[in-house]
Amino acid sequence: MGAVTLSQVAQLAGVSLATASRVLNGSARTPGAGVAERVRDAAQALGYVANAQAQALARSSSGLIGLIVHDIADPYFSSIARGVQRVAQAEGRTLLLAGTDGGPAEERAALEVFASRRADAVVLVGSRHERAGLEGDNEALRQEAERYLRNDGRLVLLGRSLTERDSVLEIPHAALAGDLAAALLDDGARSFHLLGGPEGLLTSDERLRGFREALSRRGVRERSMHRGMFGREGGFTAGRELAALLREEISAGEWPVVFAANDRMAMGVAAALRESGLHAPTDYGLAGFDDIETLQDFQPGLSTARLPLEEIGAAAARVALGGTADPIQGQVILRESTRRV
Repeated sequence: MGAVTLSQVAQLAGVSLATASRVLNGSARTPGAGVAERVRDAAQALGYVANAQAQALARSSSGLIGLIVHDIADPYFSSIARGVQRVAQAEGRTLLLAGTDGGPAEERAALEVFASRRADAVVLVGSRHERAGLEGDNEALRQEAERYLRNDGRLVLLGRSLTERDSVLEIPHAALAGDLAAALLDDGARSFHLLGGPEGLLTSDERLRGFREALSRRGVRERSMHRGMFGREGGFTAGRELAALLREEISAGEWPVVFAANDRMAMGVAAALRESGLHAPTDYGLAGFDDIETLQDFQPGLSTARLPLEEIGAAAARVALGGTADPIQGQVILRESTRRV
């Protein structure tokens, strides 16, 4: 048995196909008295399921918001997604979600799918990549963004623009990392080891740059720099590399501090160093970035640079729907992990 058609609904209601479409697909044209109720009763009796694409054409709006993130399992992105979802629900919109693992080719494919579904707006969350070899993928993503915007879509990005017509929500990565470095220096730290994602991952690069510039202004230079996957695995690998360096400094009476460009890397570092018999803050200090929700269960309490992640998502959604957003403000949070014993 095939799906119930709009023609069947119109026949049962005793109206034209055009009238049935206007009633069920949300046209602004108002049918005669009692007609709309008759059409809806017929649709209910037959079990008719409305065609979302037809409704989008009738209303000039699909009611859809697309959200593109790197990894929905990452607490950073899930917190932002929760903020987008909160605003979407309040505005009666439906949220479409795509996870891409962070590649521009996958982001382009997701944007193309959302455009084909006539999403009214898309929020693209994630760091831009400027690594060698990705130039073609980045250009394809830019072209897809241009095409979507030319077709009356609205595109909001966090941190870095793709085109001249998109909207950008600025995130103070560098300034906040600099504030964290200054706070650690004020607490007496002088030996620093830095961890970040692959070179060319702009979010990581901005955080590392801000931290290093703050050290430089105080005449301090980091002892070592490590790069790897921008998550727990990268932190764990770097922690194994760091163990010997930290032991040398600890033996010389120093108290080194490790700054990881996100909290998940910091958690990986702590796990690797714990395997080597080193513990924060007894042997070394440890700081991260983001203040993700997972830190509630992390011991010792992790010093970090807090971003209001859920509010960032909500602000991006409001801008995507044609509103405005206040500038994003962060906060340095010093906890037990950088309180020298």
